[in-house]
Amino acid sequence: MLTTQRRAMISTRLARDGQIVAKALADELGLSEDTIRRDLREMAAEGLLKRVHGGALPLTPPLPDFAARQTIASDLKCRLGRRAADLVKPGQTVFLDGGTTNAELARALPRDLRSTIVTHSPTIAAELEKHDAEVILIGGRLYKHSMVATGAAAVAAIEQIRVDIFFLGVTAIHPAHGLSTGDYEEAAIKRAIARQSAETYVLATPEKFGAASPHRIMSVSELAGLVVPADMAAEPLSPYGDGSTALIMA
Repeated sequence: MLTTQRRAMISTRLARDGQIVAKALADELGLSEDTIRRDLREMAAEGLLKRVHGGALPLTPPLPDFAARQTIASDLKCRLGRRAADLVKPGQTVFLDGGTTNAELARALPRDLRSTIVTHSPTIAAELEKHDAEVILIGGRLYKHSMVATGAAAVAAIEQIRVDIFFLGVTAIHPAHGLSTGDYEEAAIKRAIARQSAETYVLATPEKFGAASPHRIMSVSELAGLVVPADMAAEPLSPYGDGSTALIMA
């Protein structure tokens, strides 16, 4: 098989599966693992994929900083936030992950809603200053890119709380690679919160579908629901239409 043919196959597999395992692909093609690894190194050097131990992942565009992200697709995020706020009932304990879309959710919550809101994001907590809800702020090492607390202290506090709903923030959603994000410690925090939650939802903007970030959080099938734009194209949503995860239109 020619180098160009192998590279085309690698690109196709990445788009379909969300990952390449070098040994598995080498065995399938009857080639040496070194050959596949060399292809992956060269493609990574050209900016076509991201090399990871044992294989490769698709590239995801680098996220702008938190302040810049607040200005991106703000109307769409407002819609998602308002729809997600409808899922919150009086008396519930709700965990809000960080992120600009979840900030819109916090703004959309009725100010007289009697509930408990837990968050490890100081920016989310600040949005709830004038709300009647009790607010519990989890502390730890501040990951400034997402403005959330991470580390052992945050995990220890999270493990003492049981919540009804967790609104999880992610950077990528893929049918094979699942829900993922760009930071190792942040992914660990998100998994810890999900373990303490009866239901987990993701507010999903269209550009996150079909992408895979380096650090996996959980599978899409573990979610109670995806809150998505009502006018979103059907094709990116088709892998999630089996009913295991609710698609909630906003």
